Amino acid sequence: MDADTPPSDIALPERLAPEAPAFEPIAPELRPSLRDLPSVDLVLRTPGGQLAVDRFGRLPATLAIRVALDEVRACVLAGHLASLPTPDHVALAAADALEHGARASLRPVFNLTGTVLHTNLGRALLAEEAVEAAVAAMRSAVALEYDLATGRRGERDDHVRELLIDLTGAQDATVVNNNAAAVLLVLNTLGAGREAVVSRGELIEIGGAFRMPDIMARAGARLVEVGTTNRTHPKDYAGALTEATGLVLKVHTSNYRIEGFTREVRAAELAEIAHARGVPLVNDLGSGTLYDLARLGLAHEPTVREAVAEGADIVTFSGDKLLGGPQTGFIVGRADLIEAINRNPMKRALRVDKVRLAALEATLRLYRDPERLAARLPTLRLLARGREAIASRAAELAGPVAEILGEDFTVDVALCASQIGSGALPLETLPSAGLAIRPAGAASGGLLNALAASLRDIPVPVIGRITEGALLLDLRCLEDEAGFLDSLSQLVLPA
Repeated sequence: MDADTPPSDIALPERLAPEAPAFEPIAPELRPSLRDLPSVDLVLRTPGGQLAVDRFGRLPATLAIRVALDEVRACVLAGHLASLPTPDHVALAAADALEHGARASLRPVFNLTGTVLHTNLGRALLAEEAVEAAVAAMRSAVALEYDLATGRRGERDDHVRELLIDLTGAQDATVVNNNAAAVLLVLNTLGAGREAVVSRGELIEIGGAFRMPDIMARAGARLVEVGTTNRTHPKDYAGALTEATGLVLKVHTSNYRIEGFTREVRAAELAEIAHARGVPLVNDLGSGTLYDLARLGLAHEPTVREAVAEGADIVTFSGDKLLGGPQTGFIVGRADLIEAINRNPMKRALRVDKVRLAALEATLRLYRDPERLAARLPTLRLLARGREAIASRAAELAGPVAEILGEDFTVDVALCASQIGSGALPLETLPSAGLAIRPAGAASGGLLNALAASLRDIPVPVIGRITEGALLLDLRCLEDEAGFLDSLSQLVLPA
């Protein structure tokens, strides 16, 4: 180890090092005596120790102080401390460790990645109406499976059933905990022990290694592939239908596109082929939307109402993506098939709880007022933001952010492109703007990575992306500028 390189095994809090660290080991005769190390009881009686007890409890405070003293003892024995810290220093170090350990693992963050529906960051933000409904359900008993009109047992799906029927045009509807569960339940109900016919070009894989063939196998259905990767014709489906066919499955390839020499069978035509043989058509929309995104200037994404109108017997889609609600999976379609799905014992294992149902009902009610929906639903509001407005916010924030980061970094307004995320319209980008942060001196990817790590360690972490030699903070999803600057002000800059 070089003389100017600090030992890598020292994790001593700064408050425990009153003097500059000595990286050359101190001679044994010059080291402080461990007999002079303050006792745990003495540290507990300091003002800092008492604050730690009041905030975290005596046992956690005592354990944290012991750990801090053990770190001091290890540093003395290694020859890295010329003097011992005071009892107050030890108490403050213990309190720091307790404070850090008390942080929730599931923490709010500022999503400045440029991906609006970021799977790793929780996807859709809920509308205030949905948040209020969820909080109310958490705080009290609710009529979850209780019919207030008759005083008898009710069905939890009834809270959203009529809303879904109204918004989709389907005969009936049910809800489970996500769209993967919806697909699994449908395949098991209609296809267990039978064949499920699907185009080879629609055998999707999404995040987390969710593969349609694997789900079919778990559901007990036998996969029958038709067509080729890029071209599937009506005759391919017609030739595959037999007495053993349980369903025809159409999968919306929401997270990728095959372009060029391609051919697919549209849902309306496929419905005719399936119905002619008495086989139900299941259309998995994946993300799914109840709102025509073309109204926001985006490319058209098939709506659930359109899928139902095209003749699908069952349509499945997600609640926490383009719909803008909590994580749920919807199954809408023919009443007799929904009845059979609800009788499946698996349905109970996949049902949603009262909190999500409350948030979901409130979200769906917003769709009854489509003229004000884009302003009230965060997902649509963020997708609708124009580049000019975002760039104006970026110009206002550039100065304060540069002041916080200091002379080691430059901060510039930059034009960029956002994406919807969660598999929706994968080729569609949204003109956006943000802040491009670069090292002031020679280019240093290491410094940018260190800054990104520091931003993840502030009270409300800031998540951006490193691209083209800059840490880019896309401001499309930033609505709380004051909170952003307040959290950023507590940044500890990388050395």
